Amino acid sequence: MGKQQRKQEKTSKKWANLPVSMDEIVSVNIHGIGSSGEGVGKVQDFTVFVPFALPGETVTVKITTLKKTYAVGQLVSVDMPADNRIEPKCELYGTCGGCQLQHITYEGQLALKTQKVRDVIERIGHLNPDLVKPTKGPENPWAYRNKMQMPVGGTKQHIKMGFYAMGSHDIVQGTNCLIQRDENNQIAQVCYDTVVHLSIEPYNELTGEGILRHVIGRIGESGWMVILVTTSESLPNADKWVAAIREQLPQVTSIVQNINPKKTNVILGPKNILLYGDEYIRDSIKDISFNLSPHSFFQVNPEQTTVLYDQALTYADLQGDETVIDAYCGTGTISLFLAHKAKHVIGIEIVEPAILDARENAKRNGFTNTEFIVADAAVEMPKLYKNGVRPDVIVFDPIRAGCKEEVLTSAVAMEPKKIVYVSCNPATMARDIAILVDNGYELQEVQPVDMFPMTSHVECVALMSRVQK
Repeated sequence: MGKQQRKQEKTSKKWANLPVSMDEIVSVNIHGIGSSGEGVGKVQDFTVFVPFALPGETVTVKITTLKKTYAVGQLVSVDMPADNRIEPKCELYGTCGGCQLQHITYEGQLALKTQKVRDVIERIGHLNPDLVKPTKGPENPWAYRNKMQMPVGGTKQHIKMGFYAMGSHDIVQGTNCLIQRDENNQIAQVCYDTVVHLSIEPYNELTGEGILRHVIGRIGESGWMVILVTTSESLPNADKWVAAIREQLPQVTSIVQNINPKKTNVILGPKNILLYGDEYIRDSIKDISFNLSPHSFFQVNPEQTTVLYDQALTYADLQGDETVIDAYCGTGTISLFLAHKAKHVIGIEIVEPAILDARENAKRNGFTNTEFIVADAAVEMPKLYKNGVRPDVIVFDPIRAGCKEEVLTSAVAMEPKKIVYVSCNPATMARDIAILVDNGYELQEVQPVDMFPMTSHVECVALMSRVQK
């Protein structure tokens, strides 16, 4: 018996008692939605995840992944479609990994996202899901992204530039994305044509060889920025790059070469070379302006960012005499919103370049009631408390992993009247809310906001108040 045959026999025995087997064709009734937008169904009480299936549907699937407690199935046919199923608008949908929900009406997307947040509040937070309000979406769920990042690959003879395929780093060729602003699609097409015309050697992720890794577009109020990410400072025909972009896209006010020599999935390297124009472009959220460099963090959907931050401000309910701590302040965007109405805002962020940007943003916008500290919030907040700082409100806006538990306990020790939690990951938010509830806080309300239509992602703002003893 050969090695492969023995392995297959061992695998067959391992999963012998499961109700499905690898490559089996089965019928599945979809009853829920998973964290990445996939349908969730059962075969004899055994969970099967099915990408592109919707709650309420009966589908035929082929089992492609089999584990002890679940399986993943490839959609073969939709035998009983949901009422809100529609034809996707994008011809690359299902191949490109950027969108997961184009096959459902936008009203259906909002309902799914609301249910997703309610499910984790109940299952992980062990709290009343009715505290979650209906998701707020934009009037137009298309063409919202102000930043485009396209990997470049293939060979000099057959250059690919576009989007990563679902679940892989294979590049799907395409320069027209329906959730990108059209300006970015124009940048993508011009840069792709230039790459092909100049025969620039594309980057090979496996070998680390090649020159051009990514093309990035950023759209601001003051102009457009093009960023060419290369493996070294040598960019053949850099002058022709600049000439081609300027001739076809006069709105471009900044062309930057970013150097990233490392064999890594991180897109940007630390060094920039200005090829043309200004080092920054300018954009704003309401009346607060920001200078954006290639490394600057800025929300990709400004319209919905305003909705998100206005909600945080509403929950904070500032009257003008409060001290507020923004415990994961980043470049200070939420901090400056809060500073409009607070007496004093203290932003804490462990990433020093972000704090430098935050200080500059505050100075440029005329705020004198802000203070930005480079520190770990778990370490800094006890110091502030010892020095007499008593925040009325603490705001969290952590990364997807959520807050460190010591940050939460440090916040609780400061006894703020309110905690406002802004989250890009409802599951970790629910986990952190449960910790805060165990430490004397009560969840008042959760407002989901759809920052990324057509995708499975949803942001939230939660309001918690201290229980009076």
